[in-house]
Amino acid sequence: MADTSTIASLATAGGTLILAVATFASTRSANRAARVSEQALKVGLRPVLFNARPQDPPQKVGYIDNHWLVLRDGLAAIQEAADSLYLAIPLRNVASGLAVLHGWHLWTTRVGTDTPPPAIGDFRWLARDLYVPAGDVNFWQAALRDPDDPLYGQLREAIQARTAVYIDILYGDHEGGQRTITRFYVTPRAHAEDEEPWLWVCSTSRHWNLDRADPR
Repeated sequence: MADTSTIASLATAGGTLILAVATFASTRSANRAARVSEQALKVGLRPVLFNARPQDPPQKVGYIDNHWLVLRDGLAAIQEAADSLYLAIPLRNVASGLAVLHGWHLWTTRVGTDTPPPAIGDFRWLARDLYVPAGDVNFWQAALRDPDDPLYGQLREAIQARTAVYIDILYGDHEGGQRTITRFYVTPRAHAEDEEPWLWVCSTSRHWNLDRADPR
C-alpha cells in the first residue's frame, strides 16, 4: 500500500502537469490572438493602388516650373513641352490604408508581368511627399528636364514614336511598412490626331509585396 507521502507527491506532480498544460495552451492561444490582431492592424493600414476610373473627377497636376496638366477620364499624361518631359498617373487607393508614395522606375522597353521589378536602389525617389487616401484618388507625377539623363532620351523617343512605357511605383503605408510595387502600363490612345495627345491610356498590370509574402 502506498504511503501518504507518495500519494501527496503524485498529486503534486499531477497538479503541476495540469498547470503546465493549461499554461502552454493559454500562451499558445494568446500568441495566436496576438498574431490575428497584428494581421488585422496591418490590413487596416495596407494601401493598394490602381489607376483611377474613367468616372473619377479630373485632377489638376502642377510642377515646380509652373507647368500644369489636367488628368481626366482615368487617363495618364506623358507630355513633351519646352524641352521637358512630364509624366503623371491618376491613382485610386482601393484598400483601407493611406498610401505614401516613395519612388518610381520607368521602362521604355516591353516588360511582362513575369519581369520582376528593379532593386530598390534603382528607383528614383520623389522630390515631394505624395499621398493617396484610402478609398480616394490622387496622382503620381514626375518630370525629366536634363537631356544628359539617359532616361530623357529613351522617354523622348517613346513619346515621338508613340510607343508604350511601363512605370513601377513604390509605395507603403503611413508608418513606412508594407512596401509595395505596382506596375502600370501606359500607352498612347489610338487617335493620334486627338487635341490632347499627351493623355495616354493607363492600366495596372501587377503588384509585388516587399515586406511580406506575395499571394501567388
